[in-house]
Amino acid sequence: MRTTELVTCPRNAFDWLGPAGVRAVVVRWLRLVAADAELAPYLIGLDRPRLACRLTALLAVTLGDAGGDGGRAAGGAWRRLGLTDEQHWRVLDYLAAVLCGLGLPVDTIVAAQRAVAGEAGA
Repeated sequence: MRTTELVTCPRNAFDWLGPAGVRAVVVRWLRLVAADAELAPYLIGLDRPRLACRLTALLAVTLGDAGGDGGRAAGGAWRRLGLTDEQHWRVLDYLAAVLCGLGLPVDTIVAAQRAVAGEAGA
């Protein structure tokens, strides 16, 4: 009987998704946040396109875009909205759900959550 070896793709998540894919992740993520009755009020009056651009830049670099600007200013953007810890975790859980739905590895998802949370060494 032959054993089957797991073949992995050497490319990073950004190479796999591409810029349009990362933007689509952020759009889907923001839609989930906006659909949450408890989180939606925090988005009222917020410049969502600007937030989406900042989060896309941050997420792109976190997923492996070596040419990106990093979007480091976006780290912790959700915290500045005055969310409780529980609400902040829900925002991060929505991000994880979108990335998990794409089949990305757990370590990539955790790194993305850390970057968005503004943690050092994300």
